[in-house]
Amino acid sequence: MVTGPRRSGKTTLLRRTFPAASYWLLEEPEVLARFRADPRGFVDSLEPPVILDEIQNAPELFGWIRARIDAEPNRKGRWLLTGSQEAPLMQRVTESMAGRAALFQLLPLSTRESPRVSMIRGGYPEVLAAPRTASIWFRSYLQTYLERDVRAVTDVRDLTTFRRFVGLLASRCGQVLNRSDLAAPLGVSVPTISQWLSILEITGQVLLVPPYFENFGKRLIKSPKLYFVDSGLLCHLLGIDTVSQLEKSPFLGAIFENFVASEIVKDQLGMGRRRELYWFRDQQQLEVDFVVPLPGGGLALCEAKTTVSARVADTTSMQRLRAAIGDRVESCLLVHRPSARSPRSAVVAEGVAAVDLKGLLTHIVPERT
Repeated sequence: MVTGPRRSGKTTLLRRTFPAASYWLLEEPEVLARFRADPRGFVDSLEPPVILDEIQNAPELFGWIRARIDAEPNRKGRWLLTGSQEAPLMQRVTESMAGRAALFQLLPLSTRESPRVSMIRGGYPEVLAAPRTASIWFRSYLQTYLERDVRAVTDVRDLTTFRRFVGLLASRCGQVLNRSDLAAPLGVSVPTISQWLSILEITGQVLLVPPYFENFGKRLIKSPKLYFVDSGLLCHLLGIDTVSQLEKSPFLGAIFENFVASEIVKDQLGMGRRRELYWFRDQQQLEVDFVVPLPGGGLALCEAKTTVSARVADTTSMQRLRAAIGDRVESCLLVHRPSARSPRSAVVAEGVAAVDLKGLLTHIVPERT
């Protein structure tokens, strides 16, 4: 089972990895009509291995597939499933396929997967293949997303206000989530904001990064931080279409922090690991952008800065938090934008290394051997 946001490459991945598998798109009306007219006949006609694409459109299929898996439990890899709307789909998988399905989440491409991935273009394959038409693609993607995925998950009656909500979220990227602050300018209730945020999470558009949960004897901020899964979509929502506009934007720092957060999560999932990303702030304003659990139980502390040169002053928060946590902190990393003249990794303060994004990912999400 491969889930993830629409157009992230789920179908292409499966069809190229399993070229001998038959393929059925469960968004096509005639396919759905054939299944619903004769479910048993439709399933019996399938010759595994088979790819069933966008299976959330026919959740009744899970019961039929489960019966065939149970009849021959030792035969693996016969059913290859994709779905875009994760939460409702996962509920069906939990109920019907527990212990029978391997679950994977596919996000847009990462910098480790393609050198074309960047802050301004993000990682959607079609954008990277045709960057000149990125603005048209993102505009069309948003329209399709609103009309199909949002309405498929829940009954959002006012899509215009929901679209304004998405744009407002873009201006809050990298900030602590404040639902009341979002509700007021839109004229909707806080419960409505919570529901809409849930929709964006379900459909793989935003990341809510929780605060680091360990108690150090201090009062901690308990709200999550908000990031977008794809920085290219974020830039589009902010009206940023060129590198020049990005460099001059007051959102540059937030976009870079967002880019780092999304790349960490994409690499964790791409390496078959759990998504584990946190942030830290206490009520004395000690704040660190990211706290990342490492294999073996240690922690990495990370600060994201848009500068191409590291400054000692940018390491103070990590050093203070490291002193509070103790030996569990294995490394403190100041991630900055790369420069052709600066080394990829350098010691900037005692126990703190300055690295570019590639160096950060290599350290906290090492490749499997």
